[in-house]
Amino acid sequence: MDLVQLEIFCAVAAHKSIAAAAQAMHRVPSNLTTRIKQLEADLGADLFIRENNRLRLSLAGHDFLVYATRILGLVEEARVVVSGKEPTGRFPIGSLESTAAVRIPRLLARYHQQYPKVELDLSTGPSGDMIDGVIAGELIAAFVDGPIKHPALEGVPVFDEDMLVVAPSHHAPIRRGQDADGEMIYVFRDNCSYRHHFERWFAADGAAPGAIRELESYHSMLACVSAGGGLAVMPRSMLSNMPGSASVSAWPMSGDFARLNTWLIWRSDSRSRSLELFRQLVDEQAAVLDMAGGPATSL
Repeated sequence: MDLVQLEIFCAVAAHKSIAAAAQAMHRVPSNLTTRIKQLEADLGADLFIRENNRLRLSLAGHDFLVYATRILGLVEEARVVVSGKEPTGRFPIGSLESTAAVRIPRLLARYHQQYPKVELDLSTGPSGDMIDGVIAGELIAAFVDGPIKHPALEGVPVFDEDMLVVAPSHHAPIRRGQDADGEMIYVFRDNCSYRHHFERWFAADGAAPGAIRELESYHSMLACVSAGGGLAVMPRSMLSNMPGSASVSAWPMSGDFARLNTWLIWRSDSRSRSLELFRQLVDEQAAVLDMAGGPATSL
């Protein structure tokens, strides 16, 4: 096994085709086919399932991709450290949609300005998807709802979010779950931590939502709530930055449900130079806000 084989394997996994990967790597397809077969023989496992002219990763291939990606990342990091050059390469990072919209744009812009050779690749989605992406090695880091307790992960809290129940403007006050018992709610799909938070808020007061409607964006939720169709939950930072926020009423959750922490997480065995510099930038920005008397958890 050598680094060229790992690079070829990752390229074929990404393109799902020998021909497409060969074109991207400026090699002949027969060379890639031979190197992949050699790698599979060395490992004693089939890394791909062949279907007509397409390839898809086998179970062993999915497992091996995690390690291959990390090995190539460490090699690139070693080259950067030894050469003394600034970091380069792709830096895939994940985030909750609300965090990506209002919390980290300036942070990402500053990182890009300081390290322009790093290719930031932002993905957004529910916490569950982002956590899975970090564990699988598809993301170097992610902003998710915390705290996080997983043996493969480390992380730090970076933002505190005030959680609100968003209701139509004419709605009666909502101070507890019973005040919303039986009402329709708008939420993200099932692996969304905010959805679970909302459902626990109901259950803690012996209440339950009525119909549950899954939507794909906060803007869709706000439009539906504004039209008088039900309730939603979202951070105050998100609602206050959305056009149309004045058309609804918002009621703070109380007690244990009042706030949620957003964490920056990464794999415990990750030694990415890009991640190290990103974490330093997060810490620096938080320290500046502390000295200014602002909320330490805002960026």
